[in-house]
Amino acid sequence: MSATIPDWSREKVTAFWQPSKQLLKTIRRYQKQEQRSDVFSRLQRRLCALEHRFWSVVTGADIPLTCNIGGGLLMPHPNGIVIHPDAVIGVNCLLFQQVTLGTRRGGGVPVLEGHVDVGAGAKVLGPVIVPAHSEISANAVVTTWPPKS
Repeated sequence: MSATIPDWSREKVTAFWQPSKQLLKTIRRYQKQEQRSDVFSRLQRRLCALEHRFWSVVTGADIPLTCNIGGGLLMPHPNGIVIHPDAVIGVNCLLFQQVTLGTRRGGGVPVLEGHVDVGAGAKVLGPVIVPAHSEISANAVVTTWPPKS
């Protein structure tokens, strides 16, 4: 899997009931409409915001409309995923359930480079840059990189 070229087929919605893919679709549509300033795009943003609320409730995920997500994000079980609005997620990443990408008291947010797999329940907190092709195991708490043993 590439760490630089997004695999958009990972996000493709193939059936109506694919909540994580539907959630990503509404985020992508909102961000596309945000670049325009006409009346129609404002209406589209409002519609996307409503859809985003619906799919956020269905998935139980807290992913802001304005977050920076690279293409090809995969969330097989999106319940409980929390992403800070300023966190950066690279292309072709994989996030399992209950993952948190957030900040600490000292400030700063995590940056996941391309093709990073984050296991269920893992927390990546603070100004951590996780390099491409890394794996973070389930229930890990990452506050520095490389992790200390």
